[in-house]
Amino acid sequence: MSETARLGAFLKTRRSQLRPEDVDVATYGERRRVPGLRREELARLAGVSSSYYTRLEQGHSESASPEVLDALATALRLDEAERQHLHALARPAKARRARRPAPERVSEATGQLLDALAGVPAIVLGRRSDVLAWNRLGHALFAGHLNFDAVRSAPRPNMARLVFLDAHTRELYADWPSKAKAVVGNLRLMAGQHPDDTALHELVGQLSAKSPEFATMWADHRVRACATAVYEMRHPLVGPLVVTQQTLNTGQGPNIVVATAAPDSPSHTTLALLDQATATPPVPADIS
Repeated sequence: MSETARLGAFLKTRRSQLRPEDVDVATYGERRRVPGLRREELARLAGVSSSYYTRLEQGHSESASPEVLDALATALRLDEAERQHLHALARPAKARRARRPAPERVSEATGQLLDALAGVPAIVLGRRSDVLAWNRLGHALFAGHLNFDAVRSAPRPNMARLVFLDAHTRELYADWPSKAKAVVGNLRLMAGQHPDDTALHELVGQLSAKSPEFATMWADHRVRACATAVYEMRHPLVGPLVVTQQTLNTGQGPNIVVATAAPDSPSHTTLALLDQATATPPVPADIS
């Protein structure tokens, strides 16, 4: 799909999700064949001509000014992540570097930070949600059923694949749809920022083919930046707990996702139990 087609699909989907009453558009009681705003209604709200907006949505326009994009974002009630996604989709291909993305690696500084977080579940994720590294507690919480050394060789574990295709990970989240939507929203955001990443688009194609739920969520065009979210988890080893998952942006490159629990809470105690249960037993000293 071309960049203009992606932009048009995003605009069309988000327009269909916005009801006239959401933006104070009078309908005078008329019956509508399809839900959502009409093209001319959205164009009027954004202050652009209906014909120009139609060309944008149909993929017949090669460019749109930042001012027009901001006006459309406001009319569509987009949040900041969605607004940035709209601008990324509209960026002309010639304005981007057309080179194959470099392989993602864990920098020395990120590795040091991961070591410093030894008492906190932490994993390093690439833009395609590949798990590039994890500490012992992060592995135990998120993927204890996998071999710890799985991140050291290709193909690495991929959190999007685990959430949608792995039964253990699906059962790990009490509200699985919420976690699944967050994963899809972040992948959609990454796809907009990295339109030339072939591996990312192959991942989306594979998940769409293997998971009808993923395909449905992907078609919704929802964008979501994974920053902070609270999840109830049902860990098979230590039982239920509630954690706050936060994404620590390391600047250029992969991010670190950590899970914390409120101090003095039952979940904090449960994480401590998981830490104890998965600790490597000491090697007996050789006294011979």
